[in-house]
Amino acid sequence: MSKRASGLDIRAFFKAKQPCSTSPTEQELSAELNERQELVMNSEEEHDLTDKPELELELVENEEVSTCNHKLKLRVFNNRAQMKCRGHSAEEGNFQTYLRDKAEDDPNLAGWLQKNHSYTSPDVQNEILSIMGNTIIRGIVGEISALPVLQYSIIMDGTQDISGTEQISICLRYVDKDLEPREEFVGMYEASSTTAEHLWKIASDVLLRLNLPLSGLRGQTYDGAANMSGHLSGMQALVRRVQPLATFIHCGPHCVNLVTQAVSSSAPVVNDALHWIHDLGCLFGQSGKFKTIFKQIAISENGSVTTIKPLCATRWTVRTPAIKSVLAQYELVMAALEEMAAVKGSVSAPRARGLLDHFNKGTTILGLVLGQEIFLKLEGLNRSLQGRAVTIGGMLKAVECTKKALVAGRTDDAFMSLYSRAVELTTSFDLESIKLPHVRKASNRYGGPAKSHIPSSVEEYFRVQFFCASDTAVTQLDDRFHQEGLGYLAKLEEHLLTGKCHEAVARYPELDAELLQVQLAMMKASYQFTSCQEASQLLTTMVPEVRRLFNQVETLIRLLLVVPASSCEAERSFSALRRLKTWLRSTMTQCRLNGVSVCHVHREKLQAINREQIAVAFIGMSERRSHVFGAF
Repeated sequence: MSKRASGLDIRAFFKAKQPCSTSPTEQELSAELNERQELVMNSEEEHDLTDKPELELELVENEEVSTCNHKLKLRVFNNRAQMKCRGHSAEEGNFQTYLRDKAEDDPNLAGWLQKNHSYTSPDVQNEILSIMGNTIIRGIVGEISALPVLQYSIIMDGTQDISGTEQISICLRYVDKDLEPREEFVGMYEASSTTAEHLWKIASDVLLRLNLPLSGLRGQTYDGAANMSGHLSGMQALVRRVQPLATFIHCGPHCVNLVTQAVSSSAPVVNDALHWIHDLGCLFGQSGKFKTIFKQIAISENGSVTTIKPLCATRWTVRTPAIKSVLAQYELVMAALEEMAAVKGSVSAPRARGLLDHFNKGTTILGLVLGQEIFLKLEGLNRSLQGRAVTIGGMLKAVECTKKALVAGRTDDAFMSLYSRAVELTTSFDLESIKLPHVRKASNRYGGPAKSHIPSSVEEYFRVQFFCASDTAVTQLDDRFHQEGLGYLAKLEEHLLTGKCHEAVARYPELDAELLQVQLAMMKASYQFTSCQEASQLLTTMVPEVRRLFNQVETLIRLLLVVPASSCEAERSFSALRRLKTWLRSTMTQCRLNGVSVCHVHREKLQAINREQIAVAFIGMSERRSHVFGAF
């Protein structure tokens, strides 16, 4: 085949239009393909027709390339738009439907689809998905390998998909050339067992395949499950036996979640109120009759409806939206429960009567008001720790700020303000007044001859519970964030900020303690900084020659930034898993799931992929494809 430049050159065909940075719509795809067809037709008119055999060969080969381009564009579009390829049968999916629709306006594509081949089969689709996913992952690993000093951390978490298969999400964290922390998802991996040994085998195999040596592993972050965080036989312990410098951090948001759970259990008035809200949400979701009644009442009174949802059994830091929803619609809830309780023959009527009895008490209002005050602070802390760029130093400062706010709110005046608000709401909703519960006299067998304490007022009784909840929050924050790994990193940050040499520096081979001491003194003589973030910003604003003077300081800053504060990136990949592997796609193979999930999570990287590179890789995997599509 001639290599001369012509309008039908397949290289020019693929380079005619670069991928855009926004999501391609079907109209944009159609317009782009029509534009390319016009280019080919115009070039055909200008081409020297004396060499007909060679021209016919080029035309045939461009038909194959055009079809290959159709397929690649569709795979990219489907992955970015979360569209499934197949339907009830192989011929009813979006992939085949799109090709048939485009074939109506493209004779070349129509003729190609009628040939006896398997280039639209699920196996070929999986192959293309795998190539695209591997290309994205190679780009991520390439950025890590190109760092001045190899430092990265691993984030892992597990969940079950719709088919009951245990999926392990693995993410990598590193600090880029601009000293910005990056967290990247690299795949879902099926686990036949959730023991620490098996999970470590999966993680080590992934790192080996990515050509990332364990010598550069500097951090690991998981949840608090025993198989992950166990100090003797958990995965973090197994990793540290191989790489002692892989500092383990218990995920910050998970710690806050456990703190919130302990706070709820410490105050009965708050715990009971949350229980009734959960039962109300269950009734709303399970009883179509009650849902209809509530919506009718809400629309007639307010013109809009706010859904009442049950509380999540594991996510404790999402309580305040449910509390706000009930408090804002309390009268509507009471009216709906009264009407539902009067329905005869309904299995939900007894539940409605029981809930009506509890929601008619002022103590329920008081429990919601007191709980909301503490939960708002903890949920604010939880949200602040979920970003990809969160650092260990920033997390510890946020925890200290939250503790100060909780201590400041633990006063008689603060409690009386909340109690007065609860009394006002109780009066406005015409509920039973807040009363002391029946207090049983303690048996002498347990209390002895001493007289047991009996609260003298309602305020005193519930103030004790409020103070207990506040104290529990503060002590739990102290305990949960007092970790060995955090202590090591705090010492390193202290060394950065004060310049005082610490033995923790000597543990890391990439740090030269003497040279670091000199560079810190030089940097402090010319610049001022009070945190790791400020120091990193200073380095990024320096000219290259000055920045190279502080290469050891930069290495220390990278070490402080590379350790993850949370495993939220893995949690975000679970959201993608729920969108991708639904009950309609429950039989999706692991190979396909991995390719789809990587492409979907990294949509921007997918859009920037060079389709010619993907086509070359796809064609190069088989000699027969080289004969069909030609060489690039």
